[in-house]
Amino acid sequence: MSQTRGDVWSPVITPFGADLAPDTRRFVTHCQWLASHGVGLAVFGTNSEANSMTVEEKQHLLGTLVKGGVDPARLMPGTGQCAIGDSVALTREAVAVGCAGVLMLPPFYYKSVSDEGLFRYYSEVIERVGDSRLRVYLYHIPPVAQVPLSLALIERLRDAFPGTIAGIKDSGGDWSHTQALIDRFGGDDFAVYAGSERFLLDTLRAGGAGCISATANVNPGAIAGLAASWQAEAADERQQALNAVRDLFERYPLIPAMKAATAHFSGTSDWRRVRPPLVELEEARATELVSALEEMGFRMEGLGESTHG
Repeated sequence: MSQTRGDVWSPVITPFGADLAPDTRRFVTHCQWLASHGVGLAVFGTNSEANSMTVEEKQHLLGTLVKGGVDPARLMPGTGQCAIGDSVALTREAVAVGCAGVLMLPPFYYKSVSDEGLFRYYSEVIERVGDSRLRVYLYHIPPVAQVPLSLALIERLRDAFPGTIAGIKDSGGDWSHTQALIDRFGGDDFAVYAGSERFLLDTLRAGGAGCISATANVNPGAIAGLAASWQAEAADERQQALNAVRDLFERYPLIPAMKAATAHFSGTSDWRRVRPPLVELEEARATELVSALEEMGFRMEGLGESTHG
């Protein structure tokens, strides 16, 4: 995968049917819509409700995307599971279909684990996959996983698996930490992605790669637009506009809010559905969100229309 600065990836929200099974048709259509706005597809991320899905479901969705015409070079599926064997199975599938890389959570159930334990986990997955095409993007999200990835661990992994450990998504929410990652590791062979578009401009100016951001699901064109023109005079103004949209969504539970907006702008109420233990945004709050978005002039043009035939 290209390590050019200005990459934006969306951890794609997953549509579910009445039986809570993934809706493959709507999933492919949403991925096509996102790709048409210039963002990559970090399917099976946090905002995809990935840890509420089985490995088999994710393997099926991945295959369906590729068969549906989605370019695997723009796919970075999340493959980190608590069980090594599950991580290996999903990672092998991603490599086999030609994905650009995989975004790999640490095993997150046990807390206060050592760097040695995490190093052994990543090493086992990489060695069992055993494919030189594998590119691993580490996923640092301590507010959720509560298992941080230290700078020392990252350095040890890079030294042990040069070329395979290709980057990191920093969802810690602390810009100083993202900057430290860029200062220490950033470059052509290691891509540092901010976990929110709120830090996109700062990341690109510091030498990072871009962002992998939840709200790229609903605001992909504007985020990708800033990433492509971050050196332009209006960049700070465009960053402020992105922040305003992000601020609005963060007033609500983020996944149900993005699904409520997607349901409204696509005209498909089923998009509101989430898997337990999450619950949908209450009707009154969903109406409030949509009203606020429309007052901002926010739109999701073309949503629900397939870009392939």
